[in-house]
Amino acid sequence: MRNQITVIAFDADDTLWVNEPYFRDTEEQFAALLEDFLPRHSILAELYKTEIANLPLYGYGIKGFMLSMIETVLRITEGKANPSVINRAIQLGQEMLNKPIELLDGVEDVLKALHGKYKLVVATKGDLLDQQRKLNKSGLDHYFHHIEIMSDKQEQDYQKLLKHLDCPADQFLMLGNSLKSDVLPVLAIGGHAVHIPYHTTWAHEHIDHTIEHQNFYQMDSLMEVLPKLIE
Repeated sequence: MRNQITVIAFDADDTLWVNEPYFRDTEEQFAALLEDFLPRHSILAELYKTEIANLPLYGYGIKGFMLSMIETVLRITEGKANPSVINRAIQLGQEMLNKPIELLDGVEDVLKALHGKYKLVVATKGDLLDQQRKLNKSGLDHYFHHIEIMSDKQEQDYQKLLKHLDCPADQFLMLGNSLKSDVLPVLAIGGHAVHIPYHTTWAHEHIDHTIEHQNFYQMDSLMEVLPKLIE
């Protein structure tokens, strides 16, 4: 791999720092707000349905999640929810926005080792302001040549990034925890991808088939990429 790659892109959420567990914890608190109306599993199913329906409108991120919580409250309660319930849903979202940044194990060691040897970039999706905030709070921004915050991670989004970086697809490596967002579209345009699974992944990011591709690598941790990239 080291003889081919010139640009290495890192997903951010659940690749560089903790993210998805905050959503799962907030969902549980949200379900508790509406337990008088529906069972927990039904509330979570309604919230997920709302999130997916709203993706074309709000995109990915906490702000869209907050709006989906409010919409779900109104639908489940048929508009009869106490205003305090809606206010609490907003507070839950604000608490997520104010969470500290918890780097995953080995992240900074990997960035230090690769910095100066490759062009390093962040390629993440979500809300622009929120992702910029997290990157600034992480203290990692100085390692990266470029930050790309995408509204989505489709083939055309990666092609746009490669064009901006003036990087041929076969010299591009993407590292991330989502097979759907970080691996499949990159392989489809001729790039390389490493899947580093995280213990918690949003249902929307799951795929129902295995991947067999000469440019695909499966690793258990970010540290495992170093022997493949450094002499």
